[in-house]
Amino acid sequence: MAMSGMRGLSVFISDIRNCQNKEQERLRVDKELGNIRTRFKNEKALTPYEKKKYVWKMLYIYMLGYDVDFGHMEAVSLISAPKYPEKQVGYIVTSSLLNENHDFLRLAINTVRNDIIGRNETFQCLALTMVGNIGGREFAESLAPDVQKLLISSSCRPLVRKKAALCLLRLYRKNPDVVNVDGWADRMAQLLDERDLGVLTSSMSLLVALVSNNHEAYWSCLPKCIKTLERLARNQDIPQEYTYYGIPSPWLQVKTMRALQYFPTIEDPNARRSLFEVLQRILMGTDVVKNVNKNNASHAVLFEALALVMHLDAEKEMMSQCVALLGKFIAVREPNIRYLGLENMTRMLMVTDVQDIIKRHQAQIITSLKDPDISIRRRALDLLYGMCDISNAKDIVEELLQYLSTAEFAMREELSLKAAILAEKFAPDLSWYVDVILQLIDKAGDFVSDDIWFRVVQFVTNNEDLQPYAAAKAREYLDKPAIHETMVKVSAYILGEFGHLLARRPGCSPKELFSIIHEKLPTVSTSTISILLSTYAKILMHSQPPDPELQNQIWTIFKKYESSIEVEIQQRAVEYFALSRKGAALMDIMAEMPKFPERQSALIKKAEDTEVDTAEQSAIKLRAQQQSQTSNALVVTDQSHANGTPPVGQLSLVKMPSMSSNVDDISDQILSQENGTLSKVDSQPPSADLLGDLLGPLAIEGPPSSSSHPQPSSNSGLEGTVIEATAIVPAGEQANSVQPIGNIAERFHALCVKDSGVLYEDPYIQIGIKAEWRAHHGHLVLFLGNKNTSPLVSVQALILPPTHLKMELSLVPETIPPRAQVQCPLEVISLHPSRDVAVLDFSYKFGNDMVNVKLRLPAVLNKFLQPISVSAEEFFPQWRSLPGPPLKLQEVVRGVRPLPLLEMANLFNSYHLIVCPGLDPNPNNLVVSTTFYSESTRAMLCLIRIETDPADRTQLRMTVASGDPTLTFELKEFIKDQLVSIPAATQVPTQPAPTSPVAQPASAPAALTDPGAMLAALL
Repeated sequence: MAMSGMRGLSVFISDIRNCQNKEQERLRVDKELGNIRTRFKNEKALTPYEKKKYVWKMLYIYMLGYDVDFGHMEAVSLISAPKYPEKQVGYIVTSSLLNENHDFLRLAINTVRNDIIGRNETFQCLALTMVGNIGGREFAESLAPDVQKLLISSSCRPLVRKKAALCLLRLYRKNPDVVNVDGWADRMAQLLDERDLGVLTSSMSLLVALVSNNHEAYWSCLPKCIKTLERLARNQDIPQEYTYYGIPSPWLQVKTMRALQYFPTIEDPNARRSLFEVLQRILMGTDVVKNVNKNNASHAVLFEALALVMHLDAEKEMMSQCVALLGKFIAVREPNIRYLGLENMTRMLMVTDVQDIIKRHQAQIITSLKDPDISIRRRALDLLYGMCDISNAKDIVEELLQYLSTAEFAMREELSLKAAILAEKFAPDLSWYVDVILQLIDKAGDFVSDDIWFRVVQFVTNNEDLQPYAAAKAREYLDKPAIHETMVKVSAYILGEFGHLLARRPGCSPKELFSIIHEKLPTVSTSTISILLSTYAKILMHSQPPDPELQNQIWTIFKKYESSIEVEIQQRAVEYFALSRKGAALMDIMAEMPKFPERQSALIKKAEDTEVDTAEQSAIKLRAQQQSQTSNALVVTDQSHANGTPPVGQLSLVKMPSMSSNVDDISDQILSQENGTLSKVDSQPPSADLLGDLLGPLAIEGPPSSSSHPQPSSNSGLEGTVIEATAIVPAGEQANSVQPIGNIAERFHALCVKDSGVLYEDPYIQIGIKAEWRAHHGHLVLFLGNKNTSPLVSVQALILPPTHLKMELSLVPETIPPRAQVQCPLEVISLHPSRDVAVLDFSYKFGNDMVNVKLRLPAVLNKFLQPISVSAEEFFPQWRSLPGPPLKLQEVVRGVRPLPLLEMANLFNSYHLIVCPGLDPNPNNLVVSTTFYSESTRAMLCLIRIETDPADRTQLRMTVASGDPTLTFELKEFIKDQLVSIPAATQVPTQPAPTSPVAQPASAPAALTDPGAMLAALL
């Protein structure tokens, strides 16, 4: 920076360093700032050298934390200096002092642009560096085209092009909507042929950013990336300066493999074979050496290769090789390598068919729990939690309990929660589960949440065979001289409810139970006292006729707490004392608690809500978040149910990454039509069926029970339902011996206004949907859940799309394992407006039953609508610009469901049609607006006017307008379908829909006499 010759700057820095305290420093800085202000006022007398020196001083003062706003203009003015020393200072100081929104940057845009398009390479590099560092929106709008030209220019030196690529990357990341990269696929492919590795590495960084947003446009770059990897793997034409400890450009290798992970699975067999050869060479050629730097570089390449192998869904042999390599890494002494091995082995769990191979390293993973490094212990805990299943749950949970005694406090809460969840999911029997939770409370009571002991109480209450055992274990723990308060709570509750089952055992009489529980009373908090008072009342109830001595002791306690300042304790004491004086009637009043209703485990839900992925962001993680871009189905769970097969209706979907719709549900309830009648459909997903634990709330394996299978429903869910004009599949009776559970038509209608739910269910399978809609794109995930202990075979799924939809379903496996769930992503693109519905032709075989169903998919017209509120200034010009048919259609609709205006507005909101208040002077009318998205129309504004008659709510006049005639007609018919109440006897539409919107011309006389048409003409 040529500061060594600036004696004044060196003296100033030395003075600052010699200050004894902050006050001396402030005085010295104030003195220097005063001097700089004085010199800047007489700018004409300043030489370039002096001006440069004072700007350097100003930057140093800014680094010390002082305000130097007065000097910003001086720094910016140096950018336009003709000589390199001053220009360099100007660029460096400006990029350090000013942020992207600073007003002074506008003054420098022309100068920066002149330097970029000039022929001085040094000035070009300075300008590109500053633009990349600041990366503001104004810079992107003004300079991005010039930077792009510089990047693809063949006359520029590699140094300039490299900086241009990095500058464009920064601008694109900050302002992707401003930087125009349309048509850049061919140019990026040309850049990937670059022989200079510096330019190639920078270009690959740019490609990673581009394909992360839109991989479809850059398929031509895929073979170039593979060739780059082959060149690096074979060490061909790699300059020595880009070889790092014998590894050819590890940074470029990592970036190239990162870019490949954003593309779906490679279908070209030659490209796939070449890529796997390179990956095989990387896997075979990586080993642990003594040189730390070489280890870091080689393992960075290796772990990115592992992520790419998982993404490509490689052959099982290569997956096994990857796991074996990771197993070697988790056993080395180097902690960084052990950490990365455990982390990547955890990621491997998401790949099918490798869980059994990972289990071979269980002993070494358990050893990592005792590692001195807490980060390694956390990764080992995550891996054990993820690899646990019914076969190894007992060993893993016992190891976790043993480790709990010595674990540091920072890990105990997470450790307790995961041990409790594993015990609940994979318990071989319920008594083992009770043992585990009681040990957990005993060893780490402070870190055991209330949800854990609440869950134990639910299990014990709902299983009569378990109650004596649980009561006996609770009695044993109370004998300990010091137990945690949580143990007092759970033991007191269990003994209060079920202690009478131990009456014949020694030391378990009501008086003895009361005595040992009462010993804990002085040491517990007020919340536990409330539970103990309930326990005393239960003991008194079970000892009828009462023991006079025991009764007097308990009454004395009740009387003591009748004056407690805690309202809860006081109320319980008063009520229990009054109730206990009723004698034998107490048996009915204080009877045992009823069984708890089946529900999703609060523990599992808590784990899902609080789970934090500490792994570094990578393309493989992004791919897991965007399931709709994968091309392979993924088996995500394999759990077992409590006490046999789960009740039908409790097979539910595992929690997926957030894919919420662009529009939240505005109304709490929506109205649906069922056989011509009104019924309310809850807009929230039902807790028992959606996004819950896959195999029910208890998820503990028990002996199979045939009684748990319900009888097939007599109603097929299709017979007798209304056939809508939007259906393209006849809703007739299915010819299967297996009948569906619930009404298929109702499920379809519910999913038309919700983004997640159950599409179909029968005794063997449950098909769920979770969707995300963005403009004319839809990302759906089909959840195929096997509800039985036997596999479903011959599984086939075929999409029958209408002409207006482009749909692509990922590969569906032929077999769904027992108690497992498969996710099948489905891509949907709307080509043009239509009300036709896609059909899923789904079949499978279970035993001797071959089941085939045709299901309508909820990719309906309103999914491609996005509500947009318009003001009067926006509405009236648009409305006037659409004069009449076919862009504006009007119809009097009769047979409308008689809805109040508020309910009608809520109905429109549920279909993404937003009501714009205040536009129509008539309070009985509604003005509705929305935006429709498709490839042909792009974003098309739609306006709707609804005129109702307060005296007759069964008819209304509807006017629909948009810039596309087909959209206008289809949207009008769609809204009419939602409003009209079709008689239940009508099985098919009496008149076919017109094939063209032009077939519905508006009547001229009606338009002249219709008040709505007159108002429209006036507007």
